[in-house]
Amino acid sequence: MRFRYICSDCGRIFETDGLMYQCPDCSRENDGTHFPKGNLIVELSEDVLKAARAKAHVTPNDFYPYPSDDTSAYPVGPTPLMRPRRIQEKLGLGNLSLKLDSQLVSGSFKDRASYEVALQAKALGEKRIVLASTGNAGAAMSAVAAAMGLDVILFVPASAPVNKLMQSVLYGAHVVPVKGSYDDAFALSIEYTKRHGGINRNTAYNPMTIEGKKSISIEIFEDLGRKVPDAIYVPVGDGCIIAGVAKGFLDLMKAGLTDRMPRLIACQSERSDAISRAIGKEDYRAISATTRADSISVDLPANGRMAARYVKESKGWAVTVPDEDILSSQITLTRLAGVLAEPAAATAYAALEKDRERVAAELGEDAEIMVLITGTGFKDMKAFDGRVTLPDAIENSVDELEKLTF
Repeated sequence: MRFRYICSDCGRIFETDGLMYQCPDCSRENDGTHFPKGNLIVELSEDVLKAARAKAHVTPNDFYPYPSDDTSAYPVGPTPLMRPRRIQEKLGLGNLSLKLDSQLVSGSFKDRASYEVALQAKALGEKRIVLASTGNAGAAMSAVAAAMGLDVILFVPASAPVNKLMQSVLYGAHVVPVKGSYDDAFALSIEYTKRHGGINRNTAYNPMTIEGKKSISIEIFEDLGRKVPDAIYVPVGDGCIIAGVAKGFLDLMKAGLTDRMPRLIACQSERSDAISRAIGKEDYRAISATTRADSISVDLPANGRMAARYVKESKGWAVTVPDEDILSSQITLTRLAGVLAEPAAATAYAALEKDRERVAAELGEDAEIMVLITGTGFKDMKAFDGRVTLPDAIENSVDELEKLTF
């Protein structure tokens, strides 16, 4: 076997490499009022780690529980590592970088999780994948499925951005808008799987989502010449991305390729701060999220316990920012770096701006700092309504040129 499962709460070990979602014991305690228990951690076998250890250059495929025999069928990275000189100067951080996962095929980080779930489906002989999403995960899963010949049933809140929903429709998914929240869509998708089968891709509920997302850490390690950054700023909603980032570096450590973790900085809107509360106050209760950054607007984080634990173990921290700062950070990224990020992705940069003095004091101005840009702004152009407008047309006349002030 390439791997086995371990419950992240009770530590129970499950010696199987087949389909599993949650620890059957711990998950019985879940009642919808507190962060779920019973999420599973995938532990790779020593043979897998030994094979990676022997390589001069590693790729995410070396660490996948379900590896691919054709990574070009739907390429998932490597994504560019950008050194935004004007932002470096603005913040006084000369080693700041942006990891542009907005450049993935579907336009978001969610390709990473979706790809590994598709490989899981292929390995287990399943053709149908079911999930809930506010947009990005659904679009990513639909895109991967289109390339790999799989069917997708996607439950979405009816209020999700139209651009994101249309992506999934265009890729051929069966889209089911739900009159309710993401959490309502999540519950319906799980019930659908129980009744009709298929593989459920829901974030953290299926542990392969975290295994797919850890691929970014393998890339970062190679991007930096087999080094680990000092800190990574990660937009956080349900906690699956930041747990994936942590898992990638933990696997690199187990393989003996590095001896340290970066500090993980959980970046959230003040209007969706459940995991920040868990990190700071060990408060694991559900909240009522209202942030404009829809991709990280979560009442009950599906992977909140694991995410909070990994942040604290990395000696990282949480940063919350108002929605106004998130939206203004979108403009900063476009004007100073040429990067059009969706609100959730801009949250990580907004958190770094707020955190600037702490970074200098604790890590130093020469620290290797990375910000994850997890989704493209083209997915949600309505976020700019009322803040950016097109200029009025001028007459087709040379005289009109003289009236311009630039």
